[in-house]
Amino acid sequence: MREWTRDERYRVLKSPEEIRELYDRIQASAYRQRYHVQPVTGLSSDPNGFALHRGTWHLCYQWCPWGAVHGLKYWYHVTSPDLVHWENAGIGLKPDCFYDNRGTHSGSAISHGDELVFFYTGNHRDEDWTRTPYTCAAVLGPDNRPVKLPEPLFGPRDDHSEHQRDPKVVWNEAKRKYYIFIGAQTLDLRGCVLIYESEELLRGWRFAGELKVPGYESFGGMWECPYIVNISGKDVLIFSPQYTKLPGRAESTNHNVYLIGRMDYDTLTFIPEGPYRHLDYGFDFYAAQGAASIGDPDKAILIAWIGLPDNHYPTEEEDWEGSLSLPRELRIVDGKLRQTPLAALEGLRGAELVPDGTLPAACELDVAAPDGDFELALFTKADGAGGLRLKYDSARKVCTVDRTGLDRRFNEKVGEVLDMPLEAPLRALRIFIDRCSVEIFANDGEATFTTHAYPTEREFHYAAPEGVKLRLWPMNASVTDKFVI
Repeated sequence: MREWTRDERYRVLKSPEEIRELYDRIQASAYRQRYHVQPVTGLSSDPNGFALHRGTWHLCYQWCPWGAVHGLKYWYHVTSPDLVHWENAGIGLKPDCFYDNRGTHSGSAISHGDELVFFYTGNHRDEDWTRTPYTCAAVLGPDNRPVKLPEPLFGPRDDHSEHQRDPKVVWNEAKRKYYIFIGAQTLDLRGCVLIYESEELLRGWRFAGELKVPGYESFGGMWECPYIVNISGKDVLIFSPQYTKLPGRAESTNHNVYLIGRMDYDTLTFIPEGPYRHLDYGFDFYAAQGAASIGDPDKAILIAWIGLPDNHYPTEEEDWEGSLSLPRELRIVDGKLRQTPLAALEGLRGAELVPDGTLPAACELDVAAPDGDFELALFTKADGAGGLRLKYDSARKVCTVDRTGLDRRFNEKVGEVLDMPLEAPLRALRIFIDRCSVEIFANDGEATFTTHAYPTEREFHYAAPEGVKLRLWPMNASVTDKFVI
């Protein structure tokens, strides 16, 4: 694995031609995806600035242009008419002022009248590399490029650590106020959320207090990417706790969880109705963000980074890494989130294939699970050996996903075997495969499992028990991969 110097990682992109050769080279990769958003070059991580504005979906991702490394972060901008077909729009935000001299870090967006407003963390570092995070804003200009406000909305608080980032802005109709939720860390290294409020979107912001979540006062060492949304009258708090291990999650210290309950804006307290749940049970799912301004009180639209902050993936050898998950519709069913793929994805299906044990590199697989125990293997060799294996234990109602059988193994020390527990017996699996990612939806979205996988040329086969009802479609491309900077 290449060792990057700080100067290499934090180099400023001065011209698109500096990365043209890298772009041309990675087009030959067998793992470039067909219907997932992926980096134009280098590395993509957190989704940012996700919103519907005047009929167009806007989405950005954290981007380091130079290679598969976390360094100087930009926002790269993509747009879509339908959340399925995406086009590259070029750099959204670049680190080009005092307040973000070492990166435009994660944030959100909101449609406000005729304006689309972005909120982000300006990552400033002094010569001694001391970090100062600023909460900044930008407004989408007529050329489809965000224009930054000249000054930040506010700076950091000294009574918390330097880890204050990922502003999520929401409007509360009852209070007639905007609120910004910021992921943070206390001075004694506990994860938390800071809340700011204002009657106006781009001015007058003041500190309201720290979010109180009874029972979660010492839950992880940093809460990244907080997101709060009301679905069908229930409040949902989604966040990514770091620097902690959770039961059943192997050696990972980065997670994505949610709570359903009630947000009390008078006391700044989120009152959970039950325990936390994992948003996704897979190896590679993090920093989920919901779209703003969708206009439907009964659902949310969510997207996440397929990856984890400290993990490494085989495409690092090709100087690129990362992708974003498919957008998911979130609803509340029986006190839990139910996540389902968009119905519009069916429009990407090619002619249905006769199942013959061969697995296309980009496809959708629907499986009607039989009664009792069950095993499905993806990316096996021709004789059915190896692969990514899903085993269902009907007595425990648990699906176990094991990727130790893949030729290209990665992040072995973090863990290669994880469980996806269910509350109802397994009835159906809907699986989306796209060259280097797998997204599994069990029982119409009762639980999900997202992972990277990098099959070799001999691993494009699958194995299922005899008599299992299985439908298979190749998936057409829906994401343009044009060199737009």
